[in-house]
Amino acid sequence: MTLATFGAGCFWGVEYFFKQVDGVTNAQCGYMGGRDQFQSYEEVKTGTTGHAEVVQVEFDESIVSYQELLEVFWQNHNPTTLNRQGGDIGNQYRSAVFFHGKIQKDAAEKSKLDLARSGKWGTKHIVTEIVPIQQFHPAEEYHQNYIEKNELPSCHISY
Repeated sequence: MTLATFGAGCFWGVEYFFKQVDGVTNAQCGYMGGRDQFQSYEEVKTGTTGHAEVVQVEFDESIVSYQELLEVFWQNHNPTTLNRQGGDIGNQYRSAVFFHGKIQKDAAEKSKLDLARSGKWGTKHIVTEIVPIQQFHPAEEYHQNYIEKNELPSCHISY
């Protein structure tokens, strides 16, 4: 199994979308990118810790490629809004790819460039960070599978 880590706003919807992908064996909500060792949701949601809400995806490369996961990532959030997704505002909701090695870094950078050139977002700048992984901190249990636990249809961002 291989890992990929994405920040695309509120982690509930991101986790939900990745879990729908054939070949994804697990998707877990958590925090990454902050200055401190560990923070609780209560601290992260203030936007002062530097952590992003992320989803760490475990996947079987014989079934789904990292490139396909990048496509899911780009399709399910707005990568042109700095530190914001819909009504969620703050650096904890930033768009970010946390790469696990050079192959993922190169793929993410190419994918971001291809998206920018596609014209999908017009003249808007893609603000997604592409940065190395840091310590992953799983979110509290009540955040895991939140959409399903609460029988919500999704929390897809409308553009």
